This record gives sequence, structure tokens and C-alpha cells, in this order.
Amino acid sequence: MEFDTIAAISTPSGEGAIAIVRLSGPEAVQIADRLFSAPGGKQLGDQKSHTIHYGNIIDPGTGELAEEVMVSLMKAPKTFTREDVVEINCHGGLVSVNRVLTLALEAGARLAEPGEFTKRAFLNGRIDLSQAEAVMDLIRSKTDRAMNVALNQMDGRLSRLIGTLRQTLLETLAQVEVNIDYPEYDDVEEMTVPLMLEKTRWVQSEIERLLETSQQGKILREGLSTVIVGKPNVGKSSLLNSLVQENKAIVTEIAGTTRDIIEEYVNVRGVPLRLVDTAGIRETEDIVERIGVERSRKVLQEADLILFVLSGAEKLTAEDEKMMETLAGMDVITVVNKTDLPQAIDLERVRAFAGSGRLVTTSLLKDEGVDQLEQAIADLFFEGSVSTGDMTYVSNARHISLLRQAHNTISDAMAAAESGVPVDMVQIDVVRTWEILGEIVGDTVQESLINQLFSQFCLGK
Repeated sequence: MEFDTIAAISTPSGEGAIAIVRLSGPEAVQIADRLFSAPGGKQLGDQKSHTIHYGNIIDPGTGELAEEVMVSLMKAPKTFTREDVVEINCHGGLVSVNRVLTLALEAGARLAEPGEFTKRAFLNGRIDLSQAEAVMDLIRSKTDRAMNVALNQMDGRLSRLIGTLRQTLLETLAQVEVNIDYPEYDDVEEMTVPLMLEKTRWVQSEIERLLETSQQGKILREGLSTVIVGKPNVGKSSLLNSLVQENKAIVTEIAGTTRDIIEEYVNVRGVPLRLVDTAGIRETEDIVERIGVERSRKVLQEADLILFVLSGAEKLTAEDEKMMETLAGMDVITVVNKTDLPQAIDLERVRAFAGSGRLVTTSLLKDEGVDQLEQAIADLFFEGSVSTGDMTYVSNARHISLLRQAHNTISDAMAAAESGVPVDMVQIDVVRTWEILGEIVGDTVQESLINQLFSQFCLGK
């Protein structure tokens, strides 16, 4: 498999101490040598791999100094892409790094497509598809635990388990084929229905175990969509500010201050929350506030978690009762705020609605009760803790969908075997399960899907 040489800026845009232009491909070293001038006239092609060199980037067309740089040289195959890789470390800044990139392109490189470096690592066999996707998960991680899940997947934990499952199915299929093609050999282990059921049942149980982690893994990867709802002026914006630990929302004593949706990510006990502060839900004649209320109702239907805020200093109203009816059956934590004021709320009625462990009292003015709320959120979705050290989490929506398909086909195979269907017919579903599992790691995936996945990566990765 042959590729051309690609180049891209691999650091975020903007001002910084260092910016990096990365080249990868068969002519990466030669292209860099056309631009790089080092003391003593040394050539990068003559240097040892995995070394760094000081010098200048010179414009070949004019001979002018373009930038003072440090160049990292990494020769194939011990690189991320398994190709020759050169990283030009220049001063951080839009002008300097773009000048170096432009010169690299003029010297023979091609501008890399989004995710093309990681795509080459996959196509060259350094990583499989699940590990490649974990690279993007690592970049987008919003908490330490989400990062640990991505690191474990990059290290191949999921890949190894999928490989074991596929190998078990392959050995099962091989025994079936031997018995069908060579029935005269008595020394070949006969693939009886009980033996096939034993193998497929183990594969099914491992797939189920992976799917059990999928909800937690998906939350760690994408964040928990959390909506704060309640009447105006009960403390919704104060709660957002307390969780974010920053004054993101305007807080006043005037009801209806929040007119639109406010979103913010926050780390709660290692769980990433995509926190949404909504306009207070009530009947209003104010046309702007009414639009905000309608948006709040829509967001409510899409939420993973709802924080229902009530004022402990007020009696429950018809609006509160109506909101309780709306939230029935959803994942809700009820927050009774303003406990520093004389209490008028019917706490028993609220407790009956909230259920065990889902009622928290706070005084956001005095910063009381926020720790208990964070613990209640962790308890609700992770039973109080998130262990990423010794578990294989499935967090990618594509992987989850494929695992569900594999579970269906392996279950169909088991049902067919138990009902007396001939073994050679049962193997059709076993083969399909093997193929579906292969799509997770990229062994049986179509090129169009590969292109679509890597197009979602950032440029330069």
C-alpha cells in the first residue's frame, strides 16, 4: 500500500508557545530537508531516527529566513502512521505556523484531510478501527474518567476482547466445516449441538457484559444531558452557577430573568454533565419569555437527567403539581432550595414524588447542599462510583449498535440450535455474528464507513 506525503498543522489555532507542522509519508524527510537549514549543513536524512534538531526554515524560492525551528525526526516503521514522520516545531502564532505549512506544501507535500494521520495508522495496521476512534474520544474527553476509558480503548482492551470472541466463533465454525466436509475422520472432535451451545452461550454472555457497561460508557464519552427546570425565581440559575463554580447565569430576584437556554459542561464526581439552565416554565403573556418556556419544554423531553428545583419558602402551586405530573417516570432529582428561609413547602408531598435518595435540600445562597446533590447524581447513574481501571467500557454509539446486532444474531443461532435445526444451518447466524464483531475493529468494515468515521476527526490528527 503506497501513499503520498501529507502535511498539516497539528496544534490548535491561535497564539501559543509552540506550534507544530506534521509531515507523514515516503518523502517527509526529503521535503523537510528542502526547507531545513541546520548548523554545519547536516541533512535530516543522514540523522538517526527519533532525534530532534535545531535550525531554520528557509524559503527555497527566495532564500529568506522563514522561521527558527526544532525538527523532530521519526523514521518508519516506529511512528504513529508507520511512515516517515517529521514534526516541525515553530513559534506559536498564526502567521509563523501557516508560513511553514505553506512552504511544506510548495515543497511537495499535500494538505492532509481531517483524521488522515490516524487513518493511515489504521490502514498501515498500527491500530484497529476501535483504537482509532478512541483517539478522537481522548481528544474530546471532558473528565479524567472519560480520558481513562479512551486510553484503555486506545491500548487495545476492547480490541483484544473482540478478538477473543471472534476467535472462539472461528474455531467453532472450523469444527463445523470439518465435520461436514470430512465425516469419515473419527479423530476430529464432533461438533455436537451441546458443544456449539456452550461456545455461543459464552460469546453471548460476554457481549451482554459489554452492553451492560454501555450506558455508563456512553455517558462518560458524551456527557449526561442534564436539564434544570422549575418555576421562575426558585434558584435554577443559582444552581447552575454553583455546579459550574462560575457566574454563568444572571441571578436576580425578578422572576423570568432567564429567557433562553444556557448550556455549560461541568464535571460532577468524574461524570461529565451537559448542564442546561432553562427559562422558568409558567404561563406568561411576555412573548419573549413564552418562546423561552417552549424551548424549555422541548429540551425537557430530550434530557437524560432532570434537576427539578422548588423553593422551600413557598407552598406548592398548581404549576408545581402539573410539573410533577409531567416529570413522572423520568430520571429526576428534586432540589428543594432556599432552606435558609422560613419553610412553607409540603416536604412530605415532595418526598413522595421524589422517592428514596432523589430529594436534596439546598441553600444555594449559603452554598449548602451542593455536595449532597453531586453525590445523588453519581449514585443515580453509577451507584456512587465510576471504576475505569479494570473494566472494558463500551462508549461509542457505533460499537453499541453493532454489539446489539451481534447479540441478536448469536441469540438466533442458539435458539435455532435448541430447536433442532441442523448445525450447518445454525452456522449462518454464527458467521454473521463473527462479521458484525469484525466491523467494530475494522476487519470487515466497508471503505465508505472508514472515510465517514475519519472525516469527523480534527485536521492534523
